Amino acid sequence: MNSGYPVRSVGGPACSFSARAPRLSVADGTLPRVSSYPPSVPPQTTTLRQRLADLRGPAVPPRPLDARALAALAANPGCGRRALLDGAGVDKTALASALGTPSAFGQSQFALIRGNSFEARVKGDGGADLLRLVHERLGAGCPPPGRDAPVPDLTAAGPEGRAARTALALREATAAGSWTLLEHPMLALEVAGTPAYLEPDAVVVHPDGRWTVVEIKSFPMIDGAADPAKVGAAARQAAVYVLALEKTAALLPAATVGHLALLVCPKDFSNLPAAAVMDVRKQRAVTRRQLDRLARVEELAAALPEGLSFDPARPAEELTEAVAAVGAAYAPECLAACELAFHCRQQARAADAVGALGRSVRGELGALTTVGAALAAAEGHDPTDDPTAVALRRAARLRAEALETAAARPPYEAQEAPACPC
Repeated sequence: MNSGYPVRSVGGPACSFSARAPRLSVADGTLPRVSSYPPSVPPQTTTLRQRLADLRGPAVPPRPLDARALAALAANPGCGRRALLDGAGVDKTALASALGTPSAFGQSQFALIRGNSFEARVKGDGGADLLRLVHERLGAGCPPPGRDAPVPDLTAAGPEGRAARTALALREATAAGSWTLLEHPMLALEVAGTPAYLEPDAVVVHPDGRWTVVEIKSFPMIDGAADPAKVGAAARQAAVYVLALEKTAALLPAATVGHLALLVCPKDFSNLPAAAVMDVRKQRAVTRRQLDRLARVEELAAALPEGLSFDPARPAEELTEAVAAVGAAYAPECLAACELAFHCRQQARAADAVGALGRSVRGELGALTTVGAALAAAEGHDPTDDPTAVALRRAARLRAEALETAAARPPYEAQEAPACPC
C-alpha cells in the first residue's frame, strides 16, 4: 500500500502512510491563512538574573557585595551608576582598568598588618579587654563580664555553613543569658535578591539579650576623638552589620539588636584600646533605603539599550559609552570609596559639572549644574529671579566692591625691624 507521501522519520529511513492523506488548502478553509511561515512566536521576557548576567558579561562571575561596598552605597545614595554596577555584580576594579583609569583604591599592606596586630591585641586573653570596654560603654544594668566568658567556635564549611553556625551560636548565647563574644561571625543579608555574606570584627551578646556590633579600626583616637570621616565610614559599615543581625534577631523574641555600636581604636599613639559609642540609626535608615533601591535594580537595567555590556574584555571605547549611559553623582569623597572614582572625575570635569567641586557646592548651587552656568549667573547673564542666581550676583558685587576698596588704599609699608643690639 504505497501512499505516495513519504515521510522522513528522525534518524531513520523514509516511511509511508497506509492511505492517501486528504489534501489541505487555504482556499477551502481547511488551513488557516497566516501571514508568514513558520508562525511567529512571542518573545520570552528576559529574567532579571539573565539581564544582569548580560550586563557584566556572560563569562564573568558576579562579584559579591561586602560591608564596605554597601557602606559606600549609603555614602552616595544618589549614584545610579554604582547602584546598577553593584547590583549586577560587576567587578569595578577590572572595569576601571579596562577604561584606562585604574584606581589605587584599597588598603595598604602596612595598614592591614597594623590592623591585624591591634585586633589580636584587643581580642587577646579571651576578649577580656573587649568585653570590659563593652560593659563600660554599653553595659548599664548588666553585671560585669567574667574572665572566662564563652567564645564559641564558629568554624564551618563555606559561608552558608558559617552563617548557620553563627545563627545557632547567637541563639544559644541569648538563651544562656551571659556575656558572649563572637569573633568574626558570618552574617547573611539579602541584596538584590541574592545573599551577601558579611563578616564583622565581633558581636557581643549581653546578658539581657542585646546584641552589639563591635568595629575594630587601626586609626588612632586622640584625646577621645578620631577622624570624623573615618568614624563616619565605620558607622556606615556597622549599620550594615546591624541590618544583617536584625534578620536573625527577628526569629528570637528574647533578642534585640542595639542601635549603638562600639568603635575600638588605639588610644593616642599607643597600642592600648580606647572605645567610643556610635549611634548608627541614621546610617541604618540610609542603608536600608539603598538596599530597597538595589531590589529595584531592574528599573535601572530596563532603561539601558539592548546589547549594552560592562564586560572588561570589550574595547575601551565601547565600555566608555556603556558607562556613560548610566547616570552618576560624582563627588571628591568618591575617591576614598569607589573604584570608578577617577573615571567619573574625568567625566565630571569634562562636563564642567559642579559636583567635581564637592557635594556641599552642588547642593548650594541647586539648578545650576555646571560651573559655566554658575559663573554666568554671578556675572548677571542670568536675569531670572532664581534665589541661587540672585545670591551669586550679590556675592559677585560684594567681591568687586571689596577689591576696589582694597585697591584704593595706599600700599602697606612694613616698618623695618630694629637692628640686633648684639
